[in-house]
Amino acid sequence: MKHRKLCATTLTFLFIAACAPYATQTEDLQTEGLTFIHLNDTYRIGAVESGQAGGFGRVVSVVRDAKQQGRDVRILHGGDFLYPSLESQLWDGQQMVDAFNYMDNVAPMYVVAGNHEFDRRTPEHLIDAVRQSQFDWLGDNYDFDTDDEQVDTALRRAFVFEHGDKKIGIFALTLHADDGGNDRAYVPTDINYKNIAEQTIQSLEKQNVDLIIGLTHLHMWQDVDIATLKARHPRLLFIVGGHEHEPEHSPATENRAAVMKGASNARVIWRIDVNFPDDGLPVIVQSSMLEMDERIESDGGYDEVEDKWRRQLLEKFPFLTATVGEASVPLDAREVTIRNRESSWGNFVVDQMRGAFGEPPVDFAFINSGTLRIDDFISGDIRFEDIGRTFGFSSFLRYLSLSGREFRQVLEAGYRGAGPSKGYFPQVSGFRICVNRANTSGERIVSMQRPTEDGWAEIDDAAEYTVVVPDYVYRGGDGYEFPEHRQASRPGSELKYLVLDAIMVAQAQGQKVGAPVDPANPRIVVLNGPDDDCFR
Repeated sequence: MKHRKLCATTLTFLFIAACAPYATQTEDLQTEGLTFIHLNDTYRIGAVESGQAGGFGRVVSVVRDAKQQGRDVRILHGGDFLYPSLESQLWDGQQMVDAFNYMDNVAPMYVVAGNHEFDRRTPEHLIDAVRQSQFDWLGDNYDFDTDDEQVDTALRRAFVFEHGDKKIGIFALTLHADDGGNDRAYVPTDINYKNIAEQTIQSLEKQNVDLIIGLTHLHMWQDVDIATLKARHPRLLFIVGGHEHEPEHSPATENRAAVMKGASNARVIWRIDVNFPDDGLPVIVQSSMLEMDERIESDGGYDEVEDKWRRQLLEKFPFLTATVGEASVPLDAREVTIRNRESSWGNFVVDQMRGAFGEPPVDFAFINSGTLRIDDFISGDIRFEDIGRTFGFSSFLRYLSLSGREFRQVLEAGYRGAGPSKGYFPQVSGFRICVNRANTSGERIVSMQRPTEDGWAEIDDAAEYTVVVPDYVYRGGDGYEFPEHRQASRPGSELKYLVLDAIMVAQAQGQKVGAPVDPANPRIVVLNGPDDDCFR
């Protein structure tokens, strides 16, 4: 579906201002100034939310509009794009490389690798991706060690490009395995992010660069810490990154650079306009979030790339568009929902886990929301494609027993840290949970209750309960830790097939699946203040 294209002037009014306090917002954009378009954590070459949000075609339209304003445009990507997706299970991210190459032909594109670029245990996929890339891969705290010389020498360190008579330097960092990255021999990674950043900045300063920026795939708090290097290196203007899946912004101060992150699947991107005054340091004239929605028409040339891969996908899986069932209500599987609160699609999926190992069903089940990748609504007819896009990873399950105390300790990992849209946020079944984020991390669960014949009762610390969790979570994925003495079953009962079976059984019986989240009987309550009640 095509949408009305907005002119460049109109696009400007769509910006949601998020400018740093030291930016000269009143200064007019220089006709030949420098503009950065930043996106991160993109797993689809097309739009999401039934075509109403995101999509590289809309990003290309924004880039072209900025170029029509006379700006020198560079595209930055904060990592996570080769995996996981339905398509990457077939092509190991080649569709993303093709899409990025198209964008690179419109404006030069620079990317840092995210943890999902290294989901495969061996480097063949990375070799193919880098060999076919026209865009630049940047990295200063990691190396490519694939035994392919062309690939291993392609990674750019202390990267510098020219903007007129100005030199712009970029340092690039990605997550170490200890912080949630993938531990792969073909990508040795240094965890000393801030030290590496400063060493790279010093190297760039020796090259007399006029502006320094950071491109990262780290946690937000790590980016903010690195941003304090501005106090010693005043040409460090901003850091843009990935790993978080909703927009985040830490404003600049006199001694700290700005930090900016967009939303996954290009639902929200950043435009950062930089000017170079004749008598001073470069300044951010405007840093703005831009919502990629139906008001922006997708670029026609890019649409041909998207259509090509869509045709190939349907040639491989012609049954993808076939209906397998029907949703009783629009089931919300958007990341902004499923990674932050109870979700109607999350409830349906996790409910299938409790019966995975036969009768009687286990007491409790939970799943990390990062397993559910569709980032969309599932409404009306449910198609095979909805199931395939939901599960970007294998979804084998394990069965074990835990005491109530142990179960509480395990679940605390789901509410640690700060900031929105964490992949470790749990969707739950068989119990309800109340959390106070104002408490110290690790002590945030206020109440965990199970249903009884007489109503709800607190989970007994000393009692034994049966639990089903994803194999990934049991093995320590997303920071969950299980007691070493609690041995689980072997992995079995892959969840995506349980979900598919439940939908098809309901369809055969003439029933629809799913239910809206019940505000009067929530499974997950996150307290907003001291006067809030857990369960009314």
